[in-house]
Amino acid sequence: MKKKIKTFSGNIVDVLKSEIYPGTIKISNRKISDVIREDRKYDTYILPGFIDAHFHVESSMLVPSELARIVVIHGTVAVLSDPHEIANVMGVEGVRYMIDNAKTVPVKFYFGAPSCVPASDYETSGANIGPEQIEELLKMVEIKFLAEVMNFPGVIHALPDVMKKIDIAKRYKKVIDGHSPGLRGKDLRRYVKAGISTDHECFQKDEALEKLRLGMKIIIREGSAAKNFDELIPVVDEHYKNCMFCSDDKHPDELIRGHINDLVKRAVDYGIDLMKVLRVACVNPVSHYKLDIGLLRKGDNADFIVVDNLRDFKVLKTIIRGEIVAEEGRSLVAKNTPAVVNNFKMKKKKAKDFFLACRIGKIHIIKVIDGQVITDRGVTTPSIVNGNIVSDIKRDVLKIVVVNRYNESKVAIGFVKNFGLKKGAIASSVAHDSHNIIAVGVTDKDICRAVNLIIENKSGICAVSQEKEMLLPLPIAGIMSNEECSRVAEKYSALNKMAKSLGSTLHSPFMTLSFMALLVIPKIKLGDKGLFDGEKFEFIDVFEG
Repeated sequence: MKKKIKTFSGNIVDVLKSEIYPGTIKISNRKISDVIREDRKYDTYILPGFIDAHFHVESSMLVPSELARIVVIHGTVAVLSDPHEIANVMGVEGVRYMIDNAKTVPVKFYFGAPSCVPASDYETSGANIGPEQIEELLKMVEIKFLAEVMNFPGVIHALPDVMKKIDIAKRYKKVIDGHSPGLRGKDLRRYVKAGISTDHECFQKDEALEKLRLGMKIIIREGSAAKNFDELIPVVDEHYKNCMFCSDDKHPDELIRGHINDLVKRAVDYGIDLMKVLRVACVNPVSHYKLDIGLLRKGDNADFIVVDNLRDFKVLKTIIRGEIVAEEGRSLVAKNTPAVVNNFKMKKKKAKDFFLACRIGKIHIIKVIDGQVITDRGVTTPSIVNGNIVSDIKRDVLKIVVVNRYNESKVAIGFVKNFGLKKGAIASSVAHDSHNIIAVGVTDKDICRAVNLIIENKSGICAVSQEKEMLLPLPIAGIMSNEECSRVAEKYSALNKMAKSLGSTLHSPFMTLSFMALLVIPKIKLGDKGLFDGEKFEFIDVFEG
């Protein structure tokens, strides 16, 4: 149960004026009615609440109302969310589902209109959001921005459909978010000139600096799979006015441990000035997206947090609109029971569906980079058994498949290195961005078992071995649970542990697996229609030459 209190006293951290002073905040009608300076000592600090500037709520495997119950513990008062995961499954209906669910909790969710549904024309998704649907969404007061424009080649080459969406956003005076990993030079200049204002995909410091010079805001990401904080945090010292923090994609086991508060602590530990760090974490998203989030000024919404010190940032209280929503590590946000919606149409598979007939020559392989969503590429000699190209655990070259969940069609097959599995298989209906079923395993039989476990439940992530099967159901659109975060985190942690017991050495095997189908991220990925070159934006044969 949320608590209402009319005054809060402590050392007030005024980030806008870069000063700290003892004082009392008075609250009336959910707003700050007065900020009174005092001449006394306090042990605690009052500062603006933390904001995640780019997050796919669906990647937490929680609905917004359940995510809210966790992040308030860590001092997060607002989340800017691109709901393109559920939009790829269910279209505008899915976006409305997220908005309606988010309205049931005090955390401030600001949604974008998904600009790339499907993420590309090279894959099958459950819905399509064209310019007409984009305009429908941008008319809504709940939609604050045109979400990440992943089709940067479409912007560079001024494809009519892409440019029409951007023009609509400009007409409605909505911010346009970007997504351009590794984009540099003249192509980047064209992308920025089109009106793209942010990027959260930088993985090199020089790339971030070039984008900053061109006027972009850089959102420094630290998620469960993509971890760019250590590489990019040095740019904050000089460019703190144009940086923000985000999670992008973060799984529930890690969310329980921390959120944006962890990045604040790490940035201060790194040596960045406190006020610069807090501008990045609390202020810049408010100004860039024009959000109604309080910044400790008279007349502002009463949104702030209380921490024990300015080194560890242990959150003692989180206040949103004048109500205490978390206290001493305990969430006061009520639990909701979300409605279950889905889009899943397919029949069980047979092991022969994963047979890949051999041909003369080498094969292309996807080389996983742990901690990154980008991949490298390679070629190798295939292992062949009875005319079928199979996984080779000695060389860690495993068969990876994508199975269309929306229509019956031929299974797409490729090969991946660095998953490390020695037995069994893992599979998931979370496969960015179209969320078809993706699986990797050591035998066709294992892969088939894992895929069929997902099909039987019309959702989920799973691991199978000769002795055991384990599944986390995700009944909401095949990507989110209707259970409490602690239970989802517990099941997910058990699955992660099982995947590692099968041999995987990846930090987050399932999160990494989910990105192996994201065709718009280089260098090569596997979609439901085949192996894809994310640099040239074209399909390539599994076989070289």
